[in-house]
Amino acid sequence: MKKGIEHRSRFKSILLTIAASFFVIFVIIPLTFSAFDGSKIGNIARIPIEGAITGSVGSSLGSATVSSKNIVEFVKKADENSRVKVILLEINSPGGSAVASDEIASAVKKANKPVVALIREAGASGGYWIASAADHIIANRMSITGSIGVISSYLEFSGLMKEYGVGYERLVAGENKDIGVPLRKLENNERKILQSKLDKIHDFFIQGVAENRKMEFSEVQKVATGEFYLGVEALELGLVDQLGDADTAEEYMKHNYGLEKIDYVVYRKETGLFDIFGGVMSRMFFSMGEGIASVFVRNNNLIST
Repeated sequence: MKKGIEHRSRFKSILLTIAASFFVIFVIIPLTFSAFDGSKIGNIARIPIEGAITGSVGSSLGSATVSSKNIVEFVKKADENSRVKVILLEINSPGGSAVASDEIASAVKKANKPVVALIREAGASGGYWIASAADHIIANRMSITGSIGVISSYLEFSGLMKEYGVGYERLVAGENKDIGVPLRKLENNERKILQSKLDKIHDFFIQGVAENRKMEFSEVQKVATGEFYLGVEALELGLVDQLGDADTAEEYMKHNYGLEKIDYVVYRKETGLFDIFGGVMSRMFFSMGEGIASVFVRNNNLIST
């Protein structure tokens, strides 16, 4: 009887210890960091834009992504922060969703405070579209910059399916409903339709850069071949204003905006333990449940800059 009581008592003690540990990790520590968070005290709002640009808030395990929803919110908050004098976009992105890139660029243009873009390793495609909306662009001389173009390429499996005796039964209501499915080749008229969409988005991209950089449309059009340029080449083409790094950006902001010293307030989405565990578990369960449907989901064509 005594042993049973001792076991129950020990078990309760273990449960209380575990519960207390969880309370400290998930409640006390976050509240402590929140209470002593000095992130809102600073005269420069630093907003990192790292990884592929997406329209969703979620992230992808194994690859860095940045959400336009988050960045737009950060730009607005920084613009409303009375302590902030300048917004610094730290860009290291190869591009991504055309819509998401345009959303961020629009938010940057609407900001009342001056915006400086610092391109580190890459400010290409959608990443450059965003940078072009800033008041001043600084790029590393070896950075990958520009790449003003649009892509919507995908793998097509009809030959492989034929080899293995797999057919595609086409059932659509609307003759163009299944344009771009990877299970059959594009018809010539379908290819023209898709190309016309890409050309329009390309024109939007060129027009956006031309307006942002105060350049002629035809001038930007000449360099909008999709080719990426090194920072030093981008400077010669008028796509950036200055070569340099973080120190260069600090000197520029001090000199041009009358700042004696630089104090950063960083706007970024912090990943908590719940996010990490949730992401790992959701990915694990999704992988366990993957089937033929996931192939169709992954092969939905997203138009990217």
